[in-house]
Amino acid sequence: MAGMDWTPGRDLYLSLPDGRLEARCWGPPPDEAPTLVLLHEGLGCVRLWRDFPQQLTEATGWGVFAFSRYGYGASDMRPLPWPLDYMTIEAMAVLPQVLRAAGLRTGVLLGHSDGGTIAAVHQGLVPDPRIYGAILLAPHFFVEDCSVAAITAAGAAYPGGLRDKLSKYHSHVDCAFHGWHDSWLDPGFRNWNVSDVIPKWKKPVMALQGLDDPYGTRAQVDVIADLATIPAEVHVLANCQHAPHQQQTEQTLALVSDFLSRIRPV
Repeated sequence: MAGMDWTPGRDLYLSLPDGRLEARCWGPPPDEAPTLVLLHEGLGCVRLWRDFPQQLTEATGWGVFAFSRYGYGASDMRPLPWPLDYMTIEAMAVLPQVLRAAGLRTGVLLGHSDGGTIAAVHQGLVPDPRIYGAILLAPHFFVEDCSVAAITAAGAAYPGGLRDKLSKYHSHVDCAFHGWHDSWLDPGFRNWNVSDVIPKWKKPVMALQGLDDPYGTRAQVDVIADLATIPAEVHVLANCQHAPHQQQTEQTLALVSDFLSRIRPV
């Protein structure tokens, strides 16, 4: 990958205009196979993907690239408070810089939760011929009462064990937590809605939603069926909460592999 040393499993850093982001890669480099670009959840980072990236490359034969957004993992901080449109900023301003620094050739975005939203917005608003599809795991398009309740509960747990747990993965743990938590619980965020990007998609999209997800109902993916004007498939997984790749790993890997086998560059 031009501009980055593609050494599987090694800790890497991308130098961007606003600071350094940690990154890691798995599987074949981009001159040998397409690349799955992983976009983590609202409290995630490179390390919290755990063994899923390795499982992806073994199941698909693709290379896998993951990075931690500003404020997360070992990446540089992002000043608080975050703007309420932080996911759109990530999709339109930061992600293109990351893909450029990483030297991406061809690939597909795979985002979880906030990362799924970022992938969805990028698909609708950022033309990039190198990206020819997106996979969304438990994405958010608007705010629901259950989202607010689940994030409120996380806030109540944070001063105790949750902060200690997250501090093992995030160098700037208060930045990571409060950037996400305080944005979602800001009264102005209640009207946040990015479903208008869905009709603008030009390339295939697949979305997976857990039937028992405490952060969002199936309405978050039903809106895709209502608004998409291109091939977009939705799978609602039983016995699954907010992380299909952790709670229904085999099914998720099978669906991802099948989707990637069927889509081609547009």
